[in-house]
Amino acid sequence: MTVTLADVAARARVSPATVSRVLNGNYPVAASTRERVLRAVDDLDYVLNGPASSLAAATSDLVGILVNDIADPFFGIMAGAAQTEIGGPGDGSGRAGGEKLAVVCNTGGSPERELTYLTLLQRQRAAAVVLTGGAVEDPVHQAAVSAKLAKLADAGTRVVLCGRPPLPDGEAVVAALAFDNRGGGRRLTEHLLSLGHRRIGYVAGPLERTTTRHRLEGHRDAMRAAGLLGGGTGAAGRPGDGYDEERLTVHGPYDRRSGYDATLELLRREPEVTAVVAANDTVALGACAAVRDRGLRIPEDISVAGFDDLPFSVDAVPALTTVRLPLFEAGARAGRLAMGKETPPPGGIATIAAELMVRGSTAPPRA
Repeated sequence: MTVTLADVAARARVSPATVSRVLNGNYPVAASTRERVLRAVDDLDYVLNGPASSLAAATSDLVGILVNDIADPFFGIMAGAAQTEIGGPGDGSGRAGGEKLAVVCNTGGSPERELTYLTLLQRQRAAAVVLTGGAVEDPVHQAAVSAKLAKLADAGTRVVLCGRPPLPDGEAVVAALAFDNRGGGRRLTEHLLSLGHRRIGYVAGPLERTTTRHRLEGHRDAMRAAGLLGGGTGAAGRPGDGYDEERLTVHGPYDRRSGYDATLELLRREPEVTAVVAANDTVALGACAAVRDRGLRIPEDISVAGFDDLPFSVDAVPALTTVRLPLFEAGARAGRLAMGKETPPPGGIATIAAELMVRGSTAPPRA
């Protein structure tokens, strides 16, 4: 049953005119009244039909691209590539000819903001929605996102996940392009182990993110396979020689300051650490700064490795050993899928391989 403006007005105990004023934003309304109306809109899942009122089932020319932080190159590269495919080349005349208007929605990593943008895009009858980056590992939030995406899909919106694992109930999603974060994390640590490193500190991302868990699991899989996972007594027979995964793991945001502070903490906990694996390349830059501020050299005293292969990683001194994710290619593919220009992968799911990039920031530990 279609929810009407009158239904919202009755729920909020205001007139239909007041509801219209709140939704259109063209007339001052008391804050308490506005909040009551918006709560009723959410409770009833009312969709404002806007300029397409005569075409209730039609979608608009709007496409939403959700990112955690547009200033982070990880998201900026994917969003830019997707936007290129969504906007289309045009015909040079300045006239729209089948292109869509791509709008980047910056959530700041907030689950609440993510849901708000999905609701706004639903009200605007977006033609497509692209969600980028890792998901929040909270069952309540995941259920809420799934419900929102299902309503979007029911209204004709094409939903694509880029760099995000598939949803448990993925029927609403055209395609999920998931990075092999676990495999990349494993290969990165295997590289350090092959050089002879045994005491490896790990600067992880936020606890609640799927990307954090998958990369950390890959790291620990490699440590386990080498017989190093777990604390206790190591080969030399001294307490603490074993790899204590909790003591040598510090979580924080995906930013440079986190890498700096966490690396100092790792060196405080275990001065004999010979390598630091960072959650991403930005975090790795902070780790490098912390190592240098302690008077240590990279890689002679401590090796440092990152993840993502962001553009600046090759220009770091020394150049950063990292794991390359094809961010531009993935974003462009997500844009084509959102526009219906490309056939979805079998089952709607594609795992995108990660490639190890060995550069100057890693070397064998000092004898």
